[in-house]
Amino acid sequence: MDFGWHLPCYGPLATRENLLRVATEAERFGFESVFVSDHVALPFEQKTPYPSRSGVFPIPPSSAFLEPLTALALVAAVTERVRLGTTVLVLPHRHPVVLAKTLATLDHLSGGRVIVGAGVGWLREEIEVFGVPFERRGAWSDEALGAMKRCWADERSKHTGEFFRFDDVGCFPKPRQKPYPPLWIGGAGPAAFRRVARFGDGFHAAWSAPEAMGEQIREVFKECETLGRLGTDLVFSVRAGYGIRDELPREGPANLVGPPTFIADQIARYADVGVSHIVLEARMRDLGEHLTLLHRFAEDIRPLTET
Repeated sequence: MDFGWHLPCYGPLATRENLLRVATEAERFGFESVFVSDHVALPFEQKTPYPSRSGVFPIPPSSAFLEPLTALALVAAVTERVRLGTTVLVLPHRHPVVLAKTLATLDHLSGGRVIVGAGVGWLREEIEVFGVPFERRGAWSDEALGAMKRCWADERSKHTGEFFRFDDVGCFPKPRQKPYPPLWIGGAGPAAFRRVARFGDGFHAAWSAPEAMGEQIREVFKECETLGRLGTDLVFSVRAGYGIRDELPREGPANLVGPPTFIADQIARYADVGVSHIVLEARMRDLGEHLTLLHRFAEDIRPLTET
């Protein structure tokens, strides 16, 4: 099992100093990757329900939310080993040629460390800021993924589709990873599973418990079979809430919250259903508490998963 750490890219901890401190500590304490999230323009009046019990997005629109690829470029400059991932890039937020160029540049400058977690998004008010029809965001994103692959893989790129058109253009430098950085598709429904089978190098879920993750993985393999793809090359990853408490957690999405032994057992259950990468997200408002959780995972919990 590989472990990633979600960097403080939003909220009161989203500062240059904190980002650098946490990223370098994650690398020093043996994490395989660091990840950031993506929002660009949050509405002050949210009408789209957030996929949670309350339906309310937990980050207010007046809160700092660092642009993810800019943040990862900073992190790339002060790290050498950790992979640099997104959980997840909302594809309709950016034109695919610009996004392909930015990701290729980041992969080139970081020495080939990028993981592209990508999804279609859920927040209508934000997606419509960029002129993308909310009901067509899936088709838009599918075409964007195809266009990005053309920019990455072809010497002379061209694409003709419903949403984008370009012909005989050069998009350099190419990514360091060949033919392009791994694409981990996010989402939780049939369309996302089809997208994984068609475009993905991995499936990246958010806050799915082990049993739910196992069912989602089975659905991905069904979609792969439909397309004649084995799917044995896919990586299965999950972003999980993380915190250490004496008591066992109440039912909810924070599926790595509890005593260290409980967390280790949950990780074993993820491994049993086929997960090989977990991104830990500790939503703390204090840097010291945030780093304590990072250190404790590396020193007290990870060894329990390796016995």
